[in-house]
Amino acid sequence: MNTICNRRSIRKYSEKDVTNDTLYQLLELAERTQTMGNLQLYSVVITRDKEMKQKLAPAHFNQPMVTGAPVVLTFCADFRRTSDWAENRNAHPGYENFLSFINAASDTLLYCQTFCNLAEEAGLGLCYLGTTVYMPKAIIETLQLPRLVFPIATITVGWPDENPPLSDRLPLKAIIHQETYQCYTPEMIDEFYGAKEALEENKHFVEINHKETLAQVFTDIRYTQKDNEIMSEGLIAALKQQGFL
Repeated sequence: MNTICNRRSIRKYSEKDVTNDTLYQLLELAERTQTMGNLQLYSVVITRDKEMKQKLAPAHFNQPMVTGAPVVLTFCADFRRTSDWAENRNAHPGYENFLSFINAASDTLLYCQTFCNLAEEAGLGLCYLGTTVYMPKAIIETLQLPRLVFPIATITVGWPDENPPLSDRLPLKAIIHQETYQCYTPEMIDEFYGAKEALEENKHFVEINHKETLAQVFTDIRYTQKDNEIMSEGLIAALKQQGFL
């Protein structure tokens, strides 16, 4: 409980090595996580080589932790291995479809989160890169991912060299719905988002971006409709390329 309550994104890492023994032990322990049909529809590409990190960096908007971390892990939805197994056992796989992608992506995120929890308990620092599905074709090409393998999440891993403040979170009642979904009233939005909007760092964020509200920073600058539509087209194209559409 203490670890999860104090978890934070670590973007700066010490020179201390993350040994294969440590890394493989955590990845193996994480295999006990939930999985659809006990198929473990995921694979992990481990990147340690400096040149490979530099090749990956542009796909993650050159965020410095990609090249600064000792280890970069790309968690991939993988129906290739299961299909190969089926074909080698006189079975006929039928996983070139969107449902199979969703199943594999769900498996991958569950496994990734379990690994993250275990790694942080071991004292490692991590940063989740949400950019993985923004430019998947670049990652697919760099990591040479075959058909029916798709990048879902990227985690940078190392021993922490910083202690940043905790990020704010919405109150529990903002995400809980009893029995059926209850749509949010303006009053509920005020209650649930008021504390976040009142934080000095968020008020400063609004000011330096020359906006009226924190929501406008997200809709007009960080995650715009135009960018979302462009990246959606790239995501769909990559899914077709990899055989999931």
